[in-house]
Amino acid sequence: MKEPIKELASVYQGTLDCVHCGLCLTSCPTYLATGRETSSPRGRVYLMRGAAEGRVELTGLLAEEAHLCLGCRACETACPAGVPYGAMLEETRAVLQASGARTSMAARLERGLLRNVVAHKNRLRAVVGLLGFAQRLGLDRLAARLLPASLRDALALMPRVPSGPDRAPLPETTPAQGERRGRVAFFTGCLMSEVFAPVQQATVRVLAANGFEVVVPAGQGCCGALHAHAGDLEHARGLARHNAAVFGRDDFDAILLDSAGCGAAMREAGHWIPGEGDAMASKVRDVCEFLDAVGLRTPTGRYDARVCYDDPCHLVHGQGVEAAPRRLLRQVPGLELVAHANPTRCCGAAGTYNLTQPEMSAIVLADKMDALCAADPEVIATGNPGCMMQLAKGVAGRGARARVVHPVEILDAAYRTPA
Repeated sequence: MKEPIKELASVYQGTLDCVHCGLCLTSCPTYLATGRETSSPRGRVYLMRGAAEGRVELTGLLAEEAHLCLGCRACETACPAGVPYGAMLEETRAVLQASGARTSMAARLERGLLRNVVAHKNRLRAVVGLLGFAQRLGLDRLAARLLPASLRDALALMPRVPSGPDRAPLPETTPAQGERRGRVAFFTGCLMSEVFAPVQQATVRVLAANGFEVVVPAGQGCCGALHAHAGDLEHARGLARHNAAVFGRDDFDAILLDSAGCGAAMREAGHWIPGEGDAMASKVRDVCEFLDAVGLRTPTGRYDARVCYDDPCHLVHGQGVEAAPRRLLRQVPGLELVAHANPTRCCGAAGTYNLTQPEMSAIVLADKMDALCAADPEVIATGNPGCMMQLAKGVAGRGARARVVHPVEILDAAYRTPA
């Protein structure tokens, strides 16, 4: 037996909360797909405890299962003991990364892209701009015929990149419309502002239409969520410190986001950087959660469509927001909100998971698409960029009729469409 691993001390304390009841099993996508105890939250907790005590090697089964886990945190919602599984998983992956347990080319490429491209706005903008140029020339379709299957699948996730003018930075300040109800900050993040810029423009318009002055603080950067999921927790902490300083320069009623993954990361800044991130974290809200809390102004127009809402994992499980988006959508004239089976189960996107674990991601997505296709919506609404890309890929693969949109795009259309 080896010496206990001191870097896993906090993880070990978390494992002691697990009562081994098994209520997490049926909520875990990888357990449902494999039937293996080691691929369940309870099994992974056992492996983490064994590693912390020096009984389990860091390489081998622990490394495999820690990264086969989607990190969807559905087990946290199901857990009666409040085991902080998401935080434990991030700490474990960080220790695995530091120990050299992940040395594959894919792991090194992931770490390099996240650190050197995604976390730098200008570099990311240049790369996304090149991808958009390639799409307009049809080079993406050519590449799809020439690339190996794994890279073709990755390319299929990429939505159409908005044109340069459509990706222009948001105004620093957007005034409130009608009676002013408050002043909020808007977090733009990295991928959302480049790949889903129209969603962010819609978010600002909807907030302004609801009487809020919207400020986009200069200097904000990547939230660090993808880095933490990949085991680069130290770099994620540095990004969190930067954003805490940026948003701490002014006082806002709330700090709003339209990306569930970013929201969960920003909301947990107090855990990542105790003392430094608490003030920022206390004001972070998802835009749908916020609009539901303050009261949505009745849309002036209509949105005539049959809509399924699908819960992003890091909104429903990471932030505990489930009913708010549905309440907002029900207030849109003409909209028919349709339920489907297992809306709170992961779609298989999970940050970069659909790139690093494509086989399991496809299995999880297939289950999600079975449920959505059975409901046959015209529109699928979800509040996270990774989920939007994953579900759009699933829709295309099934030849379904649905479009995938963000809930704020529906609200924005209802405000802008004549009655």
